Amino acid sequence: MAKYTREDILQIAKEDNVRFIRLQFSDLLGTIKNVEIPVDQLPKALDNKMMFDGSSIEGFVRIEESDMYLYPDLDTWVIFPWTPEKGRVARLICDVYQPGNPGEEPQPFAGDPRGVLKKVLKEAERMGYTNFNIGPEPEFFLFKNDENGEPTLNLNDKGGYFDLAPTDLGENCRRDIVLELEDMGFDIEASHHEVAPGQHEIDFKYADALTACDNIQTFKLVVKTIARKHGLHATFMPKPLFGVNGSGMHCNMSLFTKEGNAFFDESTESQLSETAMQFLAGILEHAEAFTAITNPIVNSYKRLVPGYEAPVYVAWSMRNRSPLIRIPSSRGVSTRIEVRSPDPAANPYLAMAAMLAAGLDGIKKKKTPPPATDRNIYVMSKEERIEEGIADLPATLKEAVDKLIQNDILVRALGEHIIENFVEAKEIEWDMFRTQVHQWERDQYLEGY
Repeated sequence: MAKYTREDILQIAKEDNVRFIRLQFSDLLGTIKNVEIPVDQLPKALDNKMMFDGSSIEGFVRIEESDMYLYPDLDTWVIFPWTPEKGRVARLICDVYQPGNPGEEPQPFAGDPRGVLKKVLKEAERMGYTNFNIGPEPEFFLFKNDENGEPTLNLNDKGGYFDLAPTDLGENCRRDIVLELEDMGFDIEASHHEVAPGQHEIDFKYADALTACDNIQTFKLVVKTIARKHGLHATFMPKPLFGVNGSGMHCNMSLFTKEGNAFFDESTESQLSETAMQFLAGILEHAEAFTAITNPIVNSYKRLVPGYEAPVYVAWSMRNRSPLIRIPSSRGVSTRIEVRSPDPAANPYLAMAAMLAAGLDGIKKKKTPPPATDRNIYVMSKEERIEEGIADLPATLKEAVDKLIQNDILVRALGEHIIENFVEAKEIEWDMFRTQVHQWERDQYLEGY
């Protein structure tokens, strides 16, 4: 990530004919919000003086305490390459602050997801970890738009894993997405068709957790914007189609100290350090609880079912891809653990904060993980899983939320404001789903009863 000063940004904005700036932030559910300002207001924004009404944002504040400040992170300055040269549009990702008491400086807002991740990263820093690196793998589907520009369920290809054109008709769209991302400073490692028809994956280089989450949000925006230019609708909905694989967001993660990768130890048989095993144990212990955060919508649980490569069981392995956690074979600086359950509907800031808090708890308590599971768990009976001590991930959003609110470690890490508002929103979502009559029910019961 480039490093910018206030003067750098003002100079670049002038030289590159930037006319508007989007001050971006994320709400509780991970939806990107922005306040767009003309370039003559940029100095005010860079002085942290730009305010907005927080009462209209999901999970923020009540109307009587609505005034909030946007504090831009200068290193997130990017000019959108697809905007016209005569009037370029740039963006800055912001932290959200609340006014302090009279005479006091504004304070970080407890409901800002980016701020929550920063808080958990500070905890890791106090424990001696200089970096929490994340390599995300977000997947998405491309559907055709109709003549009115509205999304349909018509796929744009019949491709499969790593297929090429002409089977993969999304290849041109995907290539344009990659080019736009590279213009914005992304280091793209791979781009390919995924298992399901119409499903795609673009992998970008790992980064520190805060940058990685900013990148995920930017990635979603670019994918949707460029897809629309191709007459397509990009969706990060985890399971838009029955009978095919859903979209995940596998997260490769590692902790670093001043000495290097804290997960690597060449003296052990697996070359995984004690820290790595303790972190792994923490992830496993709190997995059922953080699933509400990493898989946050009703539809997420249509993906977390056996038979479609998504993890359903709380276990780990060096090779096996059926458990929750896989240990990729790379070692040295690339030693990492891959958590396979998150999906791209997750608010990335909260998802990374929850998983980091889980792993750090394992380190603090010097937890030991259970033995690795190298069998295909999908073909194991329930009795065999119980005998092996393999728990199931929550099967519904309701079950996941119940697990979350019972977990003191995650409640404390995410904070009272986030938990209360998240749980309230998810209970409403679940109740709306539970009380709705779905087409499947009509197909099954209307004539028979």
